[in-house]
Amino acid sequence: MKTPLQTFWFNANDNTYYVLDQRALPHEVISMPLKSISDVIYAIEEMVVRGAPLIGITAAVGMLLIMQKTSLENAPAVIERTYSRLLATRPTAINLKWALDEMRSLLLENPSIGTAKKTLMEIIQLETDAFRQIASHGMELIRQKQLHLAQPVQILTHCNAGWLACIKYGTALAPIYRAHEEGIPVHVWIDETRPLNQGARLTAWELKERGIPHTLIVDNAGGHLMQKGLIDFVFVGADRVSKNGDVANKIGTYLKALAAVDNQVPFYVVFPSSTFDWEIENGMTEIPIEERNAYEVTHVCGWDGKKTCVRIAPEDTPVANPAFDITPAKLITGLLTEKGVFPATSNGIQKMYPEKF
Repeated sequence: MKTPLQTFWFNANDNTYYVLDQRALPHEVISMPLKSISDVIYAIEEMVVRGAPLIGITAAVGMLLIMQKTSLENAPAVIERTYSRLLATRPTAINLKWALDEMRSLLLENPSIGTAKKTLMEIIQLETDAFRQIASHGMELIRQKQLHLAQPVQILTHCNAGWLACIKYGTALAPIYRAHEEGIPVHVWIDETRPLNQGARLTAWELKERGIPHTLIVDNAGGHLMQKGLIDFVFVGADRVSKNGDVANKIGTYLKALAAVDNQVPFYVVFPSSTFDWEIENGMTEIPIEERNAYEVTHVCGWDGKKTCVRIAPEDTPVANPAFDITPAKLITGLLTEKGVFPATSNGIQKMYPEKF
């Protein structure tokens, strides 16, 4: 299969939506068809798709698929039931709720396949436009830094926040891609991001495909590199951002922020506006944290001619596997959305989004 240019697409030949199966990367490039609501739920829960923006778009496809099999008289009940089923698939990423809210609201007003298709396309276009604008705003940060350096700008990332987490472009990686396209020299430090190794598997694959210089490190090496003066920026994505600027992101983000503050390294959180949760005032106390299964921690999977998973912990070892942590706003240099860069404070957010306060 030829490497697709995006994570999600529609095949007119068989009238089917497809997603890239990210569990197989970087060793295999395979796709999964979304033919039913069960397929969509499986894809989200089992991390065939992952990344807050892509999860939201995939959930919206689920609402479309259910409309294709629903009569007009049953539509309201089916829409509500499907909304609840999809909302329960991943509890932390708010883009899921944002996309489902958009679909639910418009489908209850006009329950039709046409409405579902139109709304899905509008969601995709809105997010894609946001990623482009994020790339431009973030590139300016990199450009300004490069003016004072005689070497490439050194950027540390955590998890995967590139086009694989979205549909095109990406969030935290989008400014890096744009800088590379503009000829601004960059080098990316990729931490592995245990337990599912999204950095080692996905970010490294993305950057290799684009020809962007990068180096893979273990999760706990980031602070050491900052101490040595080898990091100019930390760019991370987000799964949910509260009104006071607290950020939920992949587990380990908080530790990167602590190290960045201790070493005076700018720490930016990069995301589209759909990642804000306008109903949460305090992310530290109100954002739910998903707890995933023990297998992800007790086993590690790799490639030995085929996908192979082996146990690395003793049998029956008790496991805690929180998938996300909360980085308090006080540790964040700035938030970067399609609207630009602004402080991670209630006042900073209110100035950018006055209609939400």
